[in-house]
Amino acid sequence: MSTQPLKFVTLLGSLRKGSYNAMIARTLPKLAPEGVTIEALPSIGSLPLYDADIQQEEGFPADIEAIAEQIRQADGVIIVTPEYNYSVPGGLKNAIDWISRLPGQPLSGKPVLIQTSSMGPIGGARCQYHLRQILVFLDAMVMNRPEFMGGVIQNKVDEQIGEVIEPATLDFLTGQLTAFADYTRRVALK
Repeated sequence: MSTQPLKFVTLLGSLRKGSYNAMIARTLPKLAPEGVTIEALPSIGSLPLYDADIQQEEGFPADIEAIAEQIRQADGVIIVTPEYNYSVPGGLKNAIDWISRLPGQPLSGKPVLIQTSSMGPIGGARCQYHLRQILVFLDAMVMNRPEFMGGVIQNKVDEQIGEVIEPATLDFLTGQLTAFADYTRRVALK
């Protein structure tokens, strides 16, 4: 497999200050395989609700333009998100709705990795499956496996430092990032 350097960006689906998913996203750069950098996208918390009238009258929000440009410049996107009400959090869905309206669709053909986690035992599985359906429409290249659905995530992080500390979870995430780098090189850099 090629060793071409890669840049990934993380799109966080949670707005909560003490978010377990934010802790996962903050941990990822330390777990990246050699030649891979991982940077966080800006928060989606400031985006207005998608409204076609706003888009027509005012154009796209500057924050969405900035996020889209960072996605375009990245080799892959890692979406790290909780599950809300058996599905995708509203803020993340809203960000994707804005992104989906942009010309030169930034997610089309882009390798995407989904990571979900929750305090419950199934780790956001329903959200992950709904998010995969949404990304099909955008023609994103979602990696199928290995999947990360971090159940009972509160027992796998250190809230004081705000990162994942449980060894088995760290090992799994490291392996998944290596697989995503291989996948990205295989599908996107042909």
